[in-house]
Amino acid sequence: MGRGHFPRLRGKLLTIAVIGRFRFPVETVEQARLLMQDVIAATLAEPGCRAYSYAQDVAEPGLFHVTELWDSRECLSAHFATPHMQTWQHQRSALGFFDRDISLFELESEEKI
Repeated sequence: MGRGHFPRLRGKLLTIAVIGRFRFPVETVEQARLLMQDVIAATLAEPGCRAYSYAQDVAEPGLFHVTELWDSRECLSAHFATPHMQTWQHQRSALGFFDRDISLFELESEEKI
C-alpha cells in the first residue's frame, strides 16, 4: 500500500483532480466570493466529490485558484450538469469571469508529504 489514503494500484485510476485558476475584475470579487460559498456547499454534497475549493490569491486580489477531487470522470461530468453549476456559470459570466485555465489530472496514487 502507498502511504496515502488510497492503495497504490499500478495502472488503476484512484481519483480525478481538477486544478487551475480564473479571474474576476477586482470590483466584482466580493460579489463573486459570496456566490462561491453557495456553489461550494452544493458541490461538496454531490456524490463522488471528495474536495472542492476556491482560494483567493494573496498577491493578486482578482485571481482565484480552484482545487477539486472526484471519484471518477462520470461524477465530474454529472457535476457540470447540476442546476447549481448552471446557475454559477451564468452568475460568474455576469460578474466578468475571465482568464480561465483549469486542467483535469488522472491520479494513480497519493502520498502525504
